[in-house]
Amino acid sequence: MANIQQFTSLEQWEQALKGTSTKPLLVFKHSTSCSVSAGAHEELMHFIEDDKTNPVDYAIVHVIEDRPVSNAIAEQLGIKHASPQAILVKDGQPVWDTSHWKITYPFLSEKLGSAASDT
Repeated sequence: MANIQQFTSLEQWEQALKGTSTKPLLVFKHSTSCSVSAGAHEELMHFIEDDKTNPVDYAIVHVIEDRPVSNAIAEQLGIKHASPQAILVKDGQPVWDTSHWKITYPFLSEKLGSAASDT
């Protein structure tokens, strides 16, 4: 199973963003008080459990508890904030993002399978 890092500081985000030049990063923005976000989180965790290839690094941001980090991600990537939200970052730039009910195991399989072949 792949690891997922929780971003609680701007320094962690900045370091991970730099690391996207060598390996893509999937950032999951999660609201701990939202049932839709809980469902998307469950889909993501099942996907990560089954991930044997590790095509990307994984990170999670709790948008309520770590709002400055969540805001910095939206601002630096130029992507309107949503939660739940999944953003794939490569070479410091967003490749794709999606939110809410679109964050599913099949969607992640499709998108991250293509991301792995692009690296």
